[in-house]
Amino acid sequence: MTRHTMRSNHLEPDQTLDQELAAVEDVTEMVNLFPEDSGIEGVIFVSTAIGSHGPGVKYPLKAGRDQAGFSVSIGKKPRLLANSLPDHVVNKVAPKVTAWVSTNCDALLNFWNNGTTWSHRDVSRFVENLKKLPPA
Repeated sequence: MTRHTMRSNHLEPDQTLDQELAAVEDVTEMVNLFPEDSGIEGVIFVSTAIGSHGPGVKYPLKAGRDQAGFSVSIGKKPRLLANSLPDHVVNKVAPKVTAWVSTNCDALLNFWNNGTTWSHRDVSRFVENLKKLPPA
């Protein structure tokens, strides 16, 4: 198995959630996903349309508005967009996050584009239907 290294030293620093939310003028729906939701150690922050990179998710080590992290695009071939974590953390976790995003791409894009119109039950169903990564 080939191990891919995620080089983040050429990326712009990732904004904290606080910084991204400060620029949002519209209603935003968001959810923190923990290991029991995603199968990935740490937190995956999923939201409706916020940020300057287009559809994406954020990965901080723990939940909170002021946490450093990295951002990954939502798509069939997700890529690292920005990073404020040490390279050894990115190299360990980003391949898992990108695999998870690829697996859940359609649902994540639907939430990104339409989630602000969803009911509480719709958001709960969205989270419950996300696929977890299998244990390593």
